[in-house]
Amino acid sequence: MQRHLISAADLTRDDAVLILDTAEEMARVADRPIKKLPTLRGRTVVNLFFEDSTRTRISFEAAEKRLSADVINFTAKGSSVSKGESLKDTAQTLEAMGVDAVVIRHGASGAPYRLATSGWIDAAVINAGDGTHQHPTQALLDAFTMRRRLVGRDAGIGQDLSGKRITIVGDVLHSRVARSNVDLLHTLGAEVTLVAPPTLVPVGVGSWPCEISYDLDSTLSKSDAVMMLRVQRERMNAAFFPTEREYSRRYGLDGDRMAKMPEHAIVMHPGPMVRGMEITAEVADSERCTVVEQVANGVSIRMAVLYLLLGGNEPAVTHTRPPVSHHQPSNERSAHTVSADEEK
Repeated sequence: MQRHLISAADLTRDDAVLILDTAEEMARVADRPIKKLPTLRGRTVVNLFFEDSTRTRISFEAAEKRLSADVINFTAKGSSVSKGESLKDTAQTLEAMGVDAVVIRHGASGAPYRLATSGWIDAAVINAGDGTHQHPTQALLDAFTMRRRLVGRDAGIGQDLSGKRITIVGDVLHSRVARSNVDLLHTLGAEVTLVAPPTLVPVGVGSWPCEISYDLDSTLSKSDAVMMLRVQRERMNAAFFPTEREYSRRYGLDGDRMAKMPEHAIVMHPGPMVRGMEITAEVADSERCTVVEQVANGVSIRMAVLYLLLGGNEPAVTHTRPPVSHHQPSNERSAHTVSADEEK
């Protein structure tokens, strides 16, 4: 993670723990009467969304504004993209405006990587979801939520998720959230099990750092967290299961199944939830479900990522880290390098 955040697989354990610890500091800003830091004053961040989004776009916008950045929202609908403008032309237009960071969501897997490595734009690139490939800030906010619930807010500082058992259930084939979580949770030391119908398991999943199961009931009793995935009908071009009722019967999480989980275990969902299919209202509205927490934590995580990538000047992280090299320009520091001034 040099100047960009493209994939959860790019993060080392130290990178990931630093982001989680920084997010704890950022979360304290939300408890203040005035929820603002001057860190990115004078910086311009563009939210470049080629796909529809509610949670992610609003979450990034809230994070940027809390860090005092100037925010430009770009949506493909109603823009020159709908007239046929290419990603390259759009990027060069933004470069001409002098933006400092681009948060991009795109339907094509690899679009953020292309933007970051093409030379079209000299700005930090943050992947907000590309096709069925990656969604790194979602994985980070999920890990942040797990660490807070399963380890503790204060006890978790500097800690990873070693020994925690995470079960991810549902449409793994079309899920960038599942891919990102498998990568990040493995890096953080957790044991991950994917549960899905055979038709919704990707080819080559055997090389992923996780276990595979087709039986949800057998995994529940040994799970610290169960993450339900939405069935992404908009990405499906075939019948992957017989009926919604059959899918729900075999892979949906209801009250009876939740009762099989350990008492401390939590239920997660990246949203939006389809109540009655992958999760019942009883489970979604229970105290064990962290969906609303995940949304709040998403703002803290995205503030932390923006802060670390754009080299903020305000104190954010209070724990001790090894000395760092000071010859990097501030906007090119990696996630695990913060200047000595910021350490004080």
